[in-house]
Amino acid sequence: MDIQRKVKYENELDTGFLQRVKQQSHCDEIERCIQCGTCSSSCPMSVYMDHPPRQIIGFIKNGFRDEALKSFTVWLCSSCYTCQVRCPSMIKITDVMYAVRREAIENKAYPRRFSIPVLDKEMTRLIARDGRNSEMRLILRLYLKSFKPLSLLKMTPLGWKLLKTGRMGLKRNRIKDRKQLRALVKAIKENGK
Repeated sequence: MDIQRKVKYENELDTGFLQRVKQQSHCDEIERCIQCGTCSSSCPMSVYMDHPPRQIIGFIKNGFRDEALKSFTVWLCSSCYTCQVRCPSMIKITDVMYAVRREAIENKAYPRRFSIPVLDKEMTRLIARDGRNSEMRLILRLYLKSFKPLSLLKMTPLGWKLLKTGRMGLKRNRIKDRKQLRALVKAIKENGK
């Protein structure tokens, strides 16, 4: 039987985690969280989450970086902003979830075969390169990189219907001035660091 330790010592906490999340999310209000649970009770996805949103905020405030990054909660946030609208401390909870997602992607701290971070990463890559999303390429990359290529067979009937009706195409969608797009993406990355 594998016994897991639940206690963390102070030297194991990431003291800079809160500041990084505040900077990435542009949410200085995160420190005002009173742990009332309004965000958790408002969230339509909370029944599927391993940790409710208020607990993620608690992890961030107290330096429990690994627990926040490895949580499924940040990936299940549907960006409906219900938690943010109802928060009495006016915390930008959705933006905080996005900041934690970005850090999880940068540190590869998400479950290996979990498809949501793979989808996020591949869609961002396609848009940064071509200026548009090519659904067919995105779906192929998603299933291949999340190690579920046989699952594509189940999607074949739906794929054919989408192709026939013109809702999905085989050609790569691109904008005309991709050089300008690359310059824009480069400027955004430089200003974000």
